[in-house]
Amino acid sequence: MTPQDSFDLVIFGGSGDLSMRKLLPALYHRHRDTRDTSGWRILAIGRQALTREQFLAVAQERGRRHIAAADFSDSAWAAFAERLDYISMDCAAAADYTHLVKRLGSTGERVRVFYMATTPTLFSTICGNLGKAGLVTPQSRVVLEKPLGRDLASAARINGEVGAVFAEHQIFRIDHYLGKEAVQNLIALRFGNVLFESLWNRNCIRDVQITIAETVGVEDRGEFYDGIGALRDMMQNHLLQLLCIVAMEPPTSIDADAMRDEKLKVLRALRPMSAKDVAAQTVRGQYRAGAVGGAAVPGYLEEEGIPAGSETETFVAIKAQVDNWRWAGVPFYLRTGKRMQERLAQIVVTFRDVPHALLPVSTSGSPCNRLVITLQPDEGLKLNIMAKVPGEAMALRPVSLDLSFTRTYRGRQWEAYERLLMDAVHGKLTLFVRRDEVDAAWRWVEPILGAWATQGAPLKQYPAGSWGPVSSNALIVREGHTWHEES
Repeated sequence: MTPQDSFDLVIFGGSGDLSMRKLLPALYHRHRDTRDTSGWRILAIGRQALTREQFLAVAQERGRRHIAAADFSDSAWAAFAERLDYISMDCAAAADYTHLVKRLGSTGERVRVFYMATTPTLFSTICGNLGKAGLVTPQSRVVLEKPLGRDLASAARINGEVGAVFAEHQIFRIDHYLGKEAVQNLIALRFGNVLFESLWNRNCIRDVQITIAETVGVEDRGEFYDGIGALRDMMQNHLLQLLCIVAMEPPTSIDADAMRDEKLKVLRALRPMSAKDVAAQTVRGQYRAGAVGGAAVPGYLEEEGIPAGSETETFVAIKAQVDNWRWAGVPFYLRTGKRMQERLAQIVVTFRDVPHALLPVSTSGSPCNRLVITLQPDEGLKLNIMAKVPGEAMALRPVSLDLSFTRTYRGRQWEAYERLLMDAVHGKLTLFVRRDEVDAAWRWVEPILGAWATQGAPLKQYPAGSWGPVSSNALIVREGHTWHEES
């Protein structure tokens, strides 16, 4: 057994929603599919006064809800539960860490992963207390969830305070979209094939669209979400990281710093936005009452925990520009929102039209060649090309070369958190975000936040179950483009 096969994973916020909905199911799957797990110890930390038996009962009930029925078995869960433990403690109270010291023991050679599934305001406090308690060893890592701060200053403060306890190579800033199979395949498509590299530039690509649409509202996160909003919650991290994967130059290797160096160059090449640019190239919206999936849902202001008259945005659309030789002049359209018509996460690369239309197109569909990378709900790649319609006439229509991961690769696909949790255990930083990337992303986002605050940017209403405010269509239509909204 290697040191990485014998580890302690400590989840602060271990009884919370993220732990129950994502982390524990991911660990269950890895445990079930790993031959030797005798060295695993998973310790959930929470403020709720639960016994181990009570915690395990809650975890099992939530596990049944969030793990597919075909993948859940009582025997596999029982074996996994043997690796689970729970401590009730106040993570802000330094004195309570004596309980954690006692439970972990003095095995300093074991890999220790401390996962921060808490509000970011507690990251510094928890890390400081871990350091004071002597729990941080050379084999320790800390995983930080997003959003990391509210702005550049708060992100820098958190990074500095965490960095005073953990070295940079021990800090794993997680963006779970980077762990998705489709994103891994985008990297493979770009850098494992000669086919696209000569086309992957401003000469052949007309525009790039990145959409992350959710059908859910704020659920039970209303009070937290209202202090964050869509720009901080999704745009500053998920969408900008996906933009980096699309736009980055080929790295010299897949080593962590080689990959992250290239992503950083993209973030630094993003054209800064003036107040005038913000007014013309951004749209912010908020959902009102409507229907999603045929069921009536309340508007944002009627959600639990949302103050009356809140101006927090639940939708953002932005036209971004990457000012470098490869991408100059190519618009990147970024869009995210809650209570949208479909749950959809896609990257759509639209290629330029042929220089001369030699053959007629038989349908009203777009004659453009498109590469559509779907991240959710069903991961896959589609390449839309033009092909001849069967028959005598020489006419074209769009068809798709379709790579569905579910149909192509039999068996259950790894979830993003499975990959990232195991990468943290094994010390692999490639799919995690470096500190200077966080700073660069905030530097680009902050002028947008500032312009919205000083100019009183109008908050466009959109009905739940739609694709967002009408003005988000105008943002892209005025340049002759349309949003791609096919799953």
